[in-house]
Amino acid sequence: MPENLAENIECALFRIKRASLRAGRDPGQIKLIAVSKTVPAERLKEAFDCGVADFGENRIQEAKTKMDSLAGLPVRWHFIGHLQTNKAGAAVEMGFELIHSVDSERLLYMLEKLAARAGRIQRALIEVKLSGEPAKHGVSEEFFPGLLRACREAPHIRIEGLMTVPPYSSDPEDARPYFARLRALKEKAEEEGFTLPHLSMGMSHDFEVAIEEGATMVRIGTAIFGGRQK
Repeated sequence: MPENLAENIECALFRIKRASLRAGRDPGQIKLIAVSKTVPAERLKEAFDCGVADFGENRIQEAKTKMDSLAGLPVRWHFIGHLQTNKAGAAVEMGFELIHSVDSERLLYMLEKLAARAGRIQRALIEVKLSGEPAKHGVSEEFFPGLLRACREAPHIRIEGLMTVPPYSSDPEDARPYFARLRALKEKAEEEGFTLPHLSMGMSHDFEVAIEEGATMVRIGTAIFGGRQK
């Protein structure tokens, strides 16, 4: 992988285009979200100068620091980590473009109350847990329909799609069944009248497979910024 940030971004965009065309899709339908956890704000500014406008953060306080540092730039911030209910207020107040990790009715209703109080519509995705890994977050497939129906009772939360994180494997093909299952859940929900245009799935090691399976947002960190700093 090239060490230069501009080259890394160019390489990621090329791979997105290649995977999209391979799947018969328009590359313009795929949004690159640069996962910036532990990456200093000055590096994000460099990435922005290279054309990246969407950044994904996992921690509220770290995101707040970077938002303050990059204030004034037309950056779109995505919250992609597990969101605890006691941090929901901060997430709404900070103005995230999209919260990718709604995973319970409790969190949904908390966000609804806070968004209503703030007088805004909060865009969000439902995170679905498709593996048995204890460390993974997300609503189970069993309880997903109930959570989706509950969204109809939250007018200030606009659910626009689904997100998942499959088990890590060195072979990207191992993630394909998980991405296909998420797409199937989306399609079934749309048959029932829900509008879910987005699938947030795929990271540095498997995003090309995710695009082939219908991803509209890919969350790429290491392939852009290199290994995480501790």
